[in-house]
Amino acid sequence: MKILIVGGAGYIGSHVAREFLDQGHNVVVFDNLNTGDRANIFPDSSLVHGDILDYPAVLAAMRGMDAVVHLAAAKAVGESMANPEKYSRNNLVGTINLLNAACEAGVRRFVFSSSAAVYGEPAYLPADEAHPTNPENYYGFTKLEIERILAWYDKLKGIRFAALRYFNAAGYDAKGRIPGLERNPANLIPLVMEAACGLRPELQIFGDDWDTPDGTCVRDYVHVSDLARGHVAALDWIGGHEKSLVVNLGSETGISVKQIVDCARKVTGRTIPARVVGRRAGDPAQLVASSALAKKELGWAARESDVENLVRSSWDAYVRAGLTGK
Repeated sequence: MKILIVGGAGYIGSHVAREFLDQGHNVVVFDNLNTGDRANIFPDSSLVHGDILDYPAVLAAMRGMDAVVHLAAAKAVGESMANPEKYSRNNLVGTINLLNAACEAGVRRFVFSSSAAVYGEPAYLPADEAHPTNPENYYGFTKLEIERILAWYDKLKGIRFAALRYFNAAGYDAKGRIPGLERNPANLIPLVMEAACGLRPELQIFGDDWDTPDGTCVRDYVHVSDLARGHVAALDWIGGHEKSLVVNLGSETGISVKQIVDCARKVTGRTIPARVVGRRAGDPAQLVASSALAKKELGWAARESDVENLVRSSWDAYVRAGLTGK
């Protein structure tokens, strides 16, 4: 299949592109390279340098494709609360451009990187797909709105989609095939790596008085290579069933901020200075997935998402990039 991977030069997108290529697909990456890295464009794929807010460019790239995988989103929780305008433009308007172009170009298969942020503060754990959706941050709101828009395009235009509600992506390709590190990261593990490398003076921990076993937030971290396999499985599922799917991709294991930091200190051999600051708006205390539906429908389960592998594969990427110093 010929697949347009939107945001395919980014951290998650490049892993997804690599997995589709490994499975024998023809991959075209569409990316504005604002946060993506040209180094992550593989020789066996091609790049269209463009922006999802540029409809003519999106339409031109969409023509001749069999499917689209959409990973181009602004995704920092804190920033979304301070700058909803950016998230409205990029996440909402950009996705509508992609859907309209897909309709015009006759592309009827759409894989969307959604988020566990659609759930908000959990009413129960582990959170399954039937869990109430009540986002606590604007980023999560945009993801949920896109899911709703997708459902209408399915109903009205016959676009079959998979909305993959994945949890906290982390880690790097075990074979070291992703050379470009995530730019301006906002997620915990790369921030820990930067503190370990001396690229930032310290790690900020947003509260240590949460209702969790050690007082720090607990999240379900899923290895990015596991996520990549989920995208391929989801597209295969759409093709085989000719209907749409909303599904969690998570490790089903909760890991706290403190556990990540402790593991990183062990793996890196660095002290990793950390300071507790106030809680961050829009953060739930705990969020852990049920991935039972993914196992049932996609035959998918997290295989590389234990805490040591998440941290070690990240550290290895920073070592390869020459950022770790002596």
